[in-house]
Amino acid sequence: MREMLLAFIGSLCAGILFNVKSKNLIWTGLSGALGWVSYILMNRATGGVIVATFIGAVAVGLFSESAARIVKSPATVFSIPGIFPLVPGIGAYTTVQYIFENRLSDAARTAVETIASAAAIAFGIMIVYAVFRILTRPGEKSKKRY
Repeated sequence: MREMLLAFIGSLCAGILFNVKSKNLIWTGLSGALGWVSYILMNRATGGVIVATFIGAVAVGLFSESAARIVKSPATVFSIPGIFPLVPGIGAYTTVQYIFENRLSDAARTAVETIASAAAIAFGIMIVYAVFRILTRPGEKSKKRY
């Protein structure tokens, strides 16, 4: 519960930093909280950080696209602050720390995990965005221009 509240506050603060309209700030906080809860549940179920990060990003993406239609705002207003709790900042910090301590094998391991987590966030958001674009424009015929 504490982690969910902190994820909510973190995403809410990111929304404030990005000048999100006040009517959308609660939605940005909910986006981050939902992503973090999804991450935690999946991490406990699988033990894999990368898969859990991907599922968290998919949850943020689904929430963002849905909230965008409800509130009539761009989905990025909710997705960018929503992924803040998922960003692997501690992994990057740990990688640099291992490099300075000359623990290069540990540095390589954490660097790969950090980069893979960042890619999982991007891929999760991208998949949801693509699916929503396909589903919201079914049967749209191309307009012929003469």
